Amino acid sequence: MTQPEFSTLTPESIARRRFMVGAAGLTFGVAIGTWQPIWAQALATTGDAPTGAKGTEMSPWVTIFTDGTISIMSPAVEMGQGSLTSLPLILAEELDADWEKVRIVPAPPNDALYANPAFGMMYTAGSTAVREYYTSLRMFGAQVRRVLLQDAAKQWNVQIAELTTEPSVVVHKPTGRRLSYGDIAARAEIPAQAPEIKPEDLKKPAEFRLIGRDVMRVELPQKVNGTAQYSIDVQVPGMVYAALLRAPVEGSRPEKVIDHDARSVPGVLKIVSLPYGVGVVATTPFAAFKAKNALKVTWSKEGKAWGFDSEKQKAAFSAAARDIAKKGALWESVGDAAEGLKSATTVLEAEYSTDFAYHAQMEPLNSVASVAADGGSAEIWCGTQGQTMAVAAAAKALQISPDRIKLHSMLLGGGFGRRGHRDEEFLVDSVLLSKAVKKPVKVIWTREDDVHNGRFRPMNVDYLRAGLDSSGRLVAWHHRVASDIVTAFQDPVRFEKSGRRDFIGMGGAQLKTYDIPNRLSEEIPQDTGARTSALRAIGFGPNKYAIEGFIDEVAAKIGKDPIAFRLELLKGSPRARKVVETVARMAEWGTKREGKAVGVSYVDYDGSQVATVAEISVNRESGEITVHRIWTAIDPGLAVQPDNVAAQTEGSLIYGLGLALSERITMVDGVVQQSNFYDYRVMRMLDIPELHVEVISTDNHPTGAGQMATPLVAPAIANAFASLTGVRIRQLPMSSDRVLAALKGSSQKS
Repeated sequence: MTQPEFSTLTPESIARRRFMVGAAGLTFGVAIGTWQPIWAQALATTGDAPTGAKGTEMSPWVTIFTDGTISIMSPAVEMGQGSLTSLPLILAEELDADWEKVRIVPAPPNDALYANPAFGMMYTAGSTAVREYYTSLRMFGAQVRRVLLQDAAKQWNVQIAELTTEPSVVVHKPTGRRLSYGDIAARAEIPAQAPEIKPEDLKKPAEFRLIGRDVMRVELPQKVNGTAQYSIDVQVPGMVYAALLRAPVEGSRPEKVIDHDARSVPGVLKIVSLPYGVGVVATTPFAAFKAKNALKVTWSKEGKAWGFDSEKQKAAFSAAARDIAKKGALWESVGDAAEGLKSATTVLEAEYSTDFAYHAQMEPLNSVASVAADGGSAEIWCGTQGQTMAVAAAAKALQISPDRIKLHSMLLGGGFGRRGHRDEEFLVDSVLLSKAVKKPVKVIWTREDDVHNGRFRPMNVDYLRAGLDSSGRLVAWHHRVASDIVTAFQDPVRFEKSGRRDFIGMGGAQLKTYDIPNRLSEEIPQDTGARTSALRAIGFGPNKYAIEGFIDEVAAKIGKDPIAFRLELLKGSPRARKVVETVARMAEWGTKREGKAVGVSYVDYDGSQVATVAEISVNRESGEITVHRIWTAIDPGLAVQPDNVAAQTEGSLIYGLGLALSERITMVDGVVQQSNFYDYRVMRMLDIPELHVEVISTDNHPTGAGQMATPLVAPAIANAFASLTGVRIRQLPMSSDRVLAALKGSSQKS
C-alpha cells in the first residue's frame, strides 16, 4: 500500500486554480497540471517556499490534480499526536478519496481559513483538533464530492441521482461508466458558492472506509528512517548560532553585563543586550553556549518572584484555601453546597498539594530566523503550537505587519503546552538576534536553559470538604483551589475574553458527571510572580488528583468499595459507568495480590470518559513506589483512528507517571533550583509498567485522547498506596522521601 506523503505545493502546481467558497469560508481548488511533491522539510533547507505560505493569501483546503492526486490542508501542527493524519483523513472520508492518492499539506498561518474553532485561531492544544474540526471537515469533504458529481453529471448528460462514488472515482450506476477525480478536474466547473449539504447527507458510520480504521500516520516513516526534520535540524545559507542568558526571574532585566570572558571565546561574533537577557551570537552552537556561560550579569530586582520560596509559600496557599470565610472566584456551583454541608450528618475534609512541574519536551526550544537587512520582513522556521500567534509575536518584535513574516511550521519534538504561548519567546530571540547581526540565526536553548527558564504547571493546594447524610449518601461537596492564575500569564487575550476565568488552571475542578446534588468549586487566586503555563492535562492534573483521592477517602469512610462507590455516583451516566466497569474487568478488580494493591480513578475530560486502575508495590525501606501494571479504558466518542487513540493514551499514562512519582520544580528566591534530567527525573524505560488500554469507540461526537489519561495516574497510584499501607499521601510527586515520611508518621501515630 502506498503511504500518503507529507508534502507541500510548488508555485507552479498551484498557478492555475479556481476556488469555491463555502458559507464557513472553506475553499475548494482544482489545479490544472500534475502533482509536483516537495517535502515540507526540504523547504527548510532550501528556503524555497510556495507563494501560498503567506497568511494573507487564500489557500485551498482541497486541490485535485489531473493525475488524480488530491492535496488536503491540515491546520493542526504535528507534535506526535497524529493530527496531521487524522484531520485530512476526516475530510478524505466524505470526499470518498483514495487515501493512497492523498498528499497532506501543512496549512499556512491564516486564522480566517484554518482557525481551530475552540480558540478562534490556529492553535493545536487541549486535545481539541479532531473534536473541533470534525464536523466542518466532513461537511466540506461532502461539498467537494457533490461538485464532482455535478460535473460528472454534466459531462455525461445524466441525472446526478444516477451517480455514486468509489475511492476517487465517479460511477454511473446504470451503465458502469467511470470517471476519475483527476479526469473531472481537467474540465471541472467550480461554482462560486459551495453546494448545501445537510447533516443527513453525510455518511453513516457504517459506511466509513477511513474513519474508525487504522492507517499509518503520514509522518512516521520519516521519523523511523531519520529523514524527519525539526526546526533544530534546519540549515540555511550563511546561518550562525545564538544562545541566550535570560533573567532568572520573570520581569527582571540585565543591569550590568561583564562580557570580557565571553568575547574571548573563539567564534563569538556579537554580544547583544536585550530587555530580558543577553544574547551571544557565534559561528557554532558550542561557542555560543560557552560564551553564554562565561557572562557575568547583575539582574534588576523588578520581578515579583524575587524572594519567592515555593516550599515556604505552601503554608500561605494552604491558609488561603482553608479560609472558607473568604469567597473565591466561582468556578462551578450546583445546588447549595453551604447548606448541604451545614445540614450533613458527617463532614470530611482533606488537603492535597502539587508542586510546580516542567514540560520536559524532548526537543529543546529553538528557532531559526532570517530577518531582511532593512528589518522590514523575516522568514522563520520553528515548531510552534500556534502558527498565527508565532507570526504575530515575530511581527510585534520587529514592529512590522504580520504579512511581512513567512513562517515554516515544522514538526515539533514535543509540545505539551510549552510551544503555545502568545509571546513565543524562543522565536522572538531568533528574530531579534538575526536583526542585530543581519544574518540568519538559529537560537538553541540548552536543557538547562529550558529548565531554568521554564513555564510551569503551577503549584496547587486543594482543600476539599464532603458532606454525608445519615444514610451515608454524599450530598455536598466544596472544593477550593489556591494557585497562581495560569491563563492570565499564558494568554491574557483569551483570559479577558473568557470573563477572566482561569480555564487552564481550574480545568477539572468541576464534578459534572458525579451525582452530587450540592457542589461548589472556587478559585483562590495567588500571585507569586512565577512563570506558569498549560501543561499536558492542564488543571485536570492537580485537581483530579485531589478529587479522585478524596472520593476514595469518602468511600473508605462509609465502607464502600471504590469501584462500587463510583458506579453509584455515576448512575445517570451510562458511558461513564461503562469505562469504570470495563477497567474493573480488565484489572480483575477484587483479586487478592500478594504484596501489591490496586487503586482506581475516573475522569470526564471534556466529554471523553476515562477510567484507570494502577497496581503497585512499596519498598518500605527505600520509600520507592513501583507501578507494575496500569489498565485504562477510554471512550473518546467516535475513535477516528483507534490504534492512535490507544497509543496516545499510553503516552498520556507514561507522562502522568513521571508527574505522579518524581517530577518536581522548586524555587528559592524566585530562582528555579533544578537544571537537567539528573535532578528533574522523568520516567526511564525501566520505570514503565505494563500498559493495557481498551478503546471504546462509540457513535458520539469525537472528543479527545491526547492527554485524557494523564490526570488519572497519580490518584490511581495514591489510592492503591492507601489500600496497601493504610496511609494516604496527599502530595505530588509521591517521591521516596515523602513516602518514607508518610509511613513514619503513620507508625508514630499508631
